Amino acid sequence: MTVQEPIARRPLACSELLEAYRVSGARAESPSRIVFEGVGDKDVYNIAAPIQDGEITVIPGRVESRDSEHSDVVFFAEQHGKWLPVEGAPVLALQDPFHCRIGGELVLGGVEIYPHPEREDALMWRTVFYRGSGIRDLKPFFKGPDGMKDIRLVELPGGSVGVFTRPQGEKGGRGKIGFAQVASLDALTTKIIDDAPLLDGQFAEGEWGGANEAHLLNDGRVGVLGHTACFDEAGDRHYYPMAFVYDPKDASFTDMKIIAERSRFLPGPSKRPDLQDVVFSGGLVRREDGSALLYAGISDADAQVLTIIDPFAGL
Repeated sequence: MTVQEPIARRPLACSELLEAYRVSGARAESPSRIVFEGVGDKDVYNIAAPIQDGEITVIPGRVESRDSEHSDVVFFAEQHGKWLPVEGAPVLALQDPFHCRIGGELVLGGVEIYPHPEREDALMWRTVFYRGSGIRDLKPFFKGPDGMKDIRLVELPGGSVGVFTRPQGEKGGRGKIGFAQVASLDALTTKIIDDAPLLDGQFAEGEWGGANEAHLLNDGRVGVLGHTACFDEAGDRHYYPMAFVYDPKDASFTDMKIIAERSRFLPGPSKRPDLQDVVFSGGLVRREDGSALLYAGISDADAQVLTIIDPFAGL
């Protein structure tokens, strides 16, 4: 009896994933804009899911002028239906905030940009991490490899830490997801992240994606909220929220599925014409009735929330 090699999965293109999403008739309802104030005429977008910080609920958001890439992460709390900066909270010179809890601590991260070491008038970026008991005592503790966004952490059973990576270039093309595991936050190194094996067969040629948030599921697997993206023939970008389930025990993972698209949200502004069809997954709030609230950045200029089916319902 011969042992058959496993069948290599064929990556599905964004167009195929989008068609499957539309045919499925998946729930997507009650879109609403999150109204931010107290930041002048700047945009707030690429928000994370809300954080419970003591007795208040806060949303970290990317605050940026429409004509700039230089942004701050500001923490907002709701007052009379509007979200205002939290008095006394830190303002971090970062893009695209995210958070999780590991070992009882709040871990918050974002993308730091800085002058490119070799190319004049160009920028480089890396993911940086802070930790603390709450937003007011966050301290930096780790910087990821130069040129890598979308590093995400999740506490696994037994207290170890799962690390989703997203190399670009020779290893990852425009961006692919990898996974590594470390014993603790203190064991994170740039080498471990750089060496993380890729999840083969996820993204079609010329397309890219990354993890945005990781949820530990009841069976020890990890539900990953992410994005998949592509260019069209005109050079416009298209970003779609997606989800899949990863098993750290054997490195297996389910096929990713698109879980929302731009047309399901409210019309709104765009930073540039080529970014109109961009939905950047910020975070999921899973609810007991099998639904979830998807917090998202819209068109690099807006922030909204949409009710969808929990992609990890029952898990």
